[in-house]
Amino acid sequence: MVLEGLIQPFKAEKKPFELFFLGIIFSSVAIVLSIFIFSPHSSIVSISLTAMVCVPVIYGVIKIEERKSMEIQKEMLLVKEHGRALLFFLCLFLGFVVSFSLWYIFLPESYASEVFSVQTDTISGVWEDVTGNAVGPAKAATQLIVHNSKVMLFCLLFAFFYGFGAIFILAWNASVIGVAIGDVVRSSIGVSIVSSISAGLFRYLVHGIPEIAAYFTAGLAGGIISIAVINHDIKSAHFKNIVKDSADLIALSFVFLVVAALLEVFVSPLV
Repeated sequence: MVLEGLIQPFKAEKKPFELFFLGIIFSSVAIVLSIFIFSPHSSIVSISLTAMVCVPVIYGVIKIEERKSMEIQKEMLLVKEHGRALLFFLCLFLGFVVSFSLWYIFLPESYASEVFSVQTDTISGVWEDVTGNAVGPAKAATQLIVHNSKVMLFCLLFAFFYGFGAIFILAWNASVIGVAIGDVVRSSIGVSIVSSISAGLFRYLVHGIPEIAAYFTAGLAGGIISIAVINHDIKSAHFKNIVKDSADLIALSFVFLVVAALLEVFVSPLV
């Protein structure tokens, strides 16, 4: 109850940048606990604990956004209001990424290989599936869009059925990106640690930010609908407004995905 009580949902939306540092604290505590208590399964347990501690504030923020969907009629104003929640999610996510990157870089090899074993396997597996045998950029972008659309769909469904379920997928993606950045830094022998981290962050976040924004947007849409189904008559005018708002968020999330895939194929490799 101590960690999740560090910030309240209303304050989180008002001061989203504080979530960056809380993301570092939440994930760091999860990693330490997973190493010393759940050592054989620390790779997955660290993600579960990271997501678990975020549940109260995530659920509270989604409830606030659902209330906005009922009260605000103008679409542009509503999207602007949801932007505060998305900024909150992104700051939390970036805190996760920085934390996982630093732990991967500075942990002894024996610990790092255990804590991040599943993430390492995932990174190599995804690129084997996407790139195959030297496929062209257009095909690679298409494969990325298809792959990431599946992840976006899972975020939507998790958020719909669990309300806050998408946070697990997002914590998982943060750990994967963090390990990828950490791997760039570890392989940059002879280069200063600051420049290595900067290069790693830029290489993966240039496409990672719009990609994660897509997942958060889809998760927010699913969470809003989930709470609306519980609290409101599905035939009411309020519910119809909420569904329309969620559909707009889903469409926006797909736009983010397309932009992220193009950046990943045509821009990130140049870094």
